[in-house]
Amino acid sequence: MNTIRTFVAVDVQESVRRRAARLIELLSANAGNVKWVESQNMHLTLQFLGDVSQTDVHEVCLAVQRAVAECSPFWMSLLGAGAFPHPGRPSTIWIGVDQGAEPLKALRRSIQQALKPLGFPPERRAYHPHLTIGRIRRGKGSTGTQLTQQLHKQQSFDAGRSMVDQVIVYASYLERTGPSYQAMSRIALPGAPSNEGLP
Repeated sequence: MNTIRTFVAVDVQESVRRRAARLIELLSANAGNVKWVESQNMHLTLQFLGDVSQTDVHEVCLAVQRAVAECSPFWMSLLGAGAFPHPGRPSTIWIGVDQGAEPLKALRRSIQQALKPLGFPPERRAYHPHLTIGRIRRGKGSTGTQLTQQLHKQQSFDAGRSMVDQVIVYASYLERTGPSYQAMSRIALPGAPSNEGLP
């Protein structure tokens, strides 16, 4: 059975991507073993679905469409650099969400409930909205304390604001140069310009 590695996400606008790229420049001087996210790949994941059969992708897109039918567009602000599990022992490096965090959580809950009947259970971990900008390469040496210090210095980094006006169902492909993402469906939130369907 042919499957597609699939996830549901929201994008950020170009101005946020540019600012995030500047933060990566600041941090990368002190972290040689981090795989930084390419600007065009930056997004906020709402739910990772894993390998979905091609025949089920359409149902997934319809479920997401139903889930967002009562959700209105909103602004989110991306503020502050941090890391999971914590800056002292970073694994994933991110920019946090300040304004708009609660509507984003509500949007995610709605999507998870809509996808649950299709066999995609909600994640049990608490959801902390964030824009991933880098991941530590394990086995490539230590990041040292400099990256931790830089993360503390950038706790107030302002990446700007972005309008959440659509949800995207993405296909993920792992290539030699890294992952690439293809939008399979763009679903506009009510009140937003309609971009539903394939890009």
